[in-house]
Amino acid sequence: MLTKRDLLRSAAAIAAGAAIARPSLLMAQNYPGIIEAKDIAEEGFIYGLPLVMFYAVMQEFAVDKNSGQFKAPFNEINNQHHVSTPEDTAVITPNSDTPYSLLWLDLRAEPMVISVPMIAKDRYYAVQLIDGNTYNFGYIGTRATGTEPGDYLVVGSDWKGETPSGIKKVFGSTTPFPLALIRTQLFDPGDMPNVEKIQSGYKAQPLSGFLKRPAPPAAPTIEFLPATTAGIKDNFFQYLDAALQFVPETPRDQAIRAKLAKIGIGPGKTFAFKKLSLEHKAEILVGMKQGDDKVDKWLAGGNKNINGWNVGSFFGDEAFYNGDWVMRAGSAKGGLLGNDAVEAMYPYTRTDVTGEPLDGSKHKYTITFALGQLPPVNAFWSVTMYDGKSQLLVKNPIKRYLINSPMLPAMKKDADGSLTLYIQKDSPGADKEANWLPAPDDKIYLVMRLYWPKPTPPSILPPGKGTWQPPGIKQVA
Repeated sequence: MLTKRDLLRSAAAIAAGAAIARPSLLMAQNYPGIIEAKDIAEEGFIYGLPLVMFYAVMQEFAVDKNSGQFKAPFNEINNQHHVSTPEDTAVITPNSDTPYSLLWLDLRAEPMVISVPMIAKDRYYAVQLIDGNTYNFGYIGTRATGTEPGDYLVVGSDWKGETPSGIKKVFGSTTPFPLALIRTQLFDPGDMPNVEKIQSGYKAQPLSGFLKRPAPPAAPTIEFLPATTAGIKDNFFQYLDAALQFVPETPRDQAIRAKLAKIGIGPGKTFAFKKLSLEHKAEILVGMKQGDDKVDKWLAGGNKNINGWNVGSFFGDEAFYNGDWVMRAGSAKGGLLGNDAVEAMYPYTRTDVTGEPLDGSKHKYTITFALGQLPPVNAFWSVTMYDGKSQLLVKNPIKRYLINSPMLPAMKKDADGSLTLYIQKDSPGADKEANWLPAPDDKIYLVMRLYWPKPTPPSILPPGKGTWQPPGIKQVA
């Protein structure tokens, strides 16, 4: 599926070797010339990448029961009683700090009510609401709404009702199938029963059930286009057609949607790539490759480089992106379903402090946090290891995929009070193993997570300009 790295490596692989066909009726219907078609394909790939990624994850998690990643049907909560491991491959750069609870919503018939229980004040939790545009349209949780119990309403873009009594807040989605992604802090492996008890208190019900009224007629059954890696490689824009059915047009995307329609892409359409002339096929592939390259360029340079780490603000609501499709695509490709900066910051790197690529097959590395310079957070922080190619978690003999602040009591401090992490493929020795973050025998991708970063100095906020800076990764052998 699209979220897997092999697909995103190169858009040029899409439809490679497609059959040569004679110019079709499309050519006779004022179809754009090859240069205009190429430019539209480039822009359309950038605009559509997050939509297709989101659609593909929805397909695996909530629609296809045989996907291997299926969690629960729409409007049912699936509580994960574990943190992500290398077996979790549907979403790149998965968080392995907090057990997830997933709730894919269908708001077509009526709004849904999400209810949360009382949470202890020292335990972080967050309900992140993400729509099919990959906009974060709201938060429930420790930072946003506190730790008291409450009932919250999630509505679609066409809902016009009054806020019912007992509802603390209403959140509006731009699309009918948003995701409620719930993270519950796990202090240590023995804490899982406590997390499970909290998760059992998360509830979802239709508004009619909450109000104890008769339910409206059910929404029509949808035959979702199955999202497979092979299928998307053959015809990316066919999957954009599918995704756009569930992404209502807005003033911000009206112009790009009109352009896409000119080359036969839109809701209810089926992009007829194989019917295009050979020249059009070639230029559309070039356009998609150029679009992918632009996204990669943004990912490499769209943030501030601080000691080798990329630091910036990548995720937000519709106003945050404000029609910047390159930033939205780069955010999705860098780590789909990420949080707003005020909820979590994600410094990431593929290089050491000198700019040399991180490679566990060639070198050993360290990260040292000086005394008093641990990441400043209200909740907790972590450093997670990913394979540099797939951006998935790395299998290792001690099954440790990250080092985080709850592990600090078991870790060894340096003589001057600083904390050093050892980043290498082999154990640094029994005396240092508590501080070891196992690396792949290959390229390395590291992501730091600061949950609920402190807003006052020392702080990583505002993104790229904060008074606290992540320390550089040093090559030691």
